[in-house]
Amino acid sequence: MEFLQAIEQAEPVRLLKTSFLAYPVVNALHIAAIGVLFASIVLMDLCVLGAIRTAQCDPLVALLRRAALAAFPVAVLTGASLFSIQATTYVRNPAFQVKLVLIALAGANALTFMVLDRGRSSQAWPRLRRMLALASILLWSAVLLCGRLIGFV
Repeated sequence: MEFLQAIEQAEPVRLLKTSFLAYPVVNALHIAAIGVLFASIVLMDLCVLGAIRTAQCDPLVALLRRAALAAFPVAVLTGASLFSIQATTYVRNPAFQVKLVLIALAGANALTFMVLDRGRSSQAWPRLRRMLALASILLWSAVLLCGRLIGFV
């Protein structure tokens, strides 16, 4: 807990807490990054599941994957900044703890998808591909829900 208290007392964190503009900007950037990340992932997964019918699904998935990979670090950095303000409180919050586990699971799911997808045509493993896409939608939806629950638990 001393480490988390030290984070809360760090000068950049104190500036974030006291600035009239910094916290809302960081919060807005976090929400925007989550929006891009979530929308990209869901659209990508819907394409894999066949809900988005296009002859060029693989290029669309590749484009959406790049958008998600660009948004993810922004979401992590802004989320870490928001966490730093009340680190000792958030670390004990069950919704926050579950959110971190779900992010790890969703990341492992995405990594599994990318590794299996590399060098294979999408027709080579359709059932597993669809299962991973469905798991992705469920996991990231649960991450989003847990993020919203943090303030209420």
